[in-house]
Amino acid sequence: MDEERLESLRRLEDRLAYRFREIGWLHLALTHKSFAHESSPAQPHPPGENGNEVLEFLGDAVLNLAVSTLLFQAFPEAQEGVLSKRRSHLVKRSFLAHLSRELRLEESLLLGKGELLDGGRKKASILANLYEALIGAVYLDSGFDRSLEMVQRHLGPYLASEATLSLFIDYKSLLQERAQQSYRLPPKYRVVEDSGPDHEKRFRATALIGQEVKGSGLGKSKKEAEQEAAKKALENLDSFGDAPPVPDG
Repeated sequence: MDEERLESLRRLEDRLAYRFREIGWLHLALTHKSFAHESSPAQPHPPGENGNEVLEFLGDAVLNLAVSTLLFQAFPEAQEGVLSKRRSHLVKRSFLAHLSRELRLEESLLLGKGELLDGGRKKASILANLYEALIGAVYLDSGFDRSLEMVQRHLGPYLASEATLSLFIDYKSLLQERAQQSYRLPPKYRVVEDSGPDHEKRFRATALIGQEVKGSGLGKSKKEAEQEAAKKALENLDSFGDAPPVPDG
């Protein structure tokens, strides 16, 4: 491992507030399979043909157990369904990618040339896998207790914050499930308005079940407006109950 790479990993250790006993585990966690396929440097724990995929697999299991443990400790009286829902928000791809960005893991990520040119450092899927691989590396380096400590540092502010968790909830998926259960119809979305200059566009979208508008929302993109419309629709369904809509046609 050259000095530049080692310095990059040491800076990351400072951000993590964790010093690896075997720095090779961290190096491996930050080696994408596209890079591993293109090179085979001589170093402790060399990447191998699959890069960090095995650490990602292990980290996924460790992360789920760590989050479950933290939620159980924080909400000992909560029902299983509530804990499961909270855990699903905290381990979903978009949220793990957010944690990777907060820690700036992508700065030390090794990518193959093709993946690098394709914007791999910004891909949510790669960043989410990166965080799981990091947790897997800590687990192999020091065991579950240290892994739990790290997860607690990163997720602590989000455990009980509904406002923060809502940023990572896919309301469209939730409305899809609710509409199918209650109405046996999928929701539809319409962008009914867009305004403002190109660099400050604002969109208004509506969420419909059958031909009835159940919610509307504003956003800086069509996707954001549709998510807000789905959120409002779910709130309205909870407030006013489920009345079967008039079917299309």
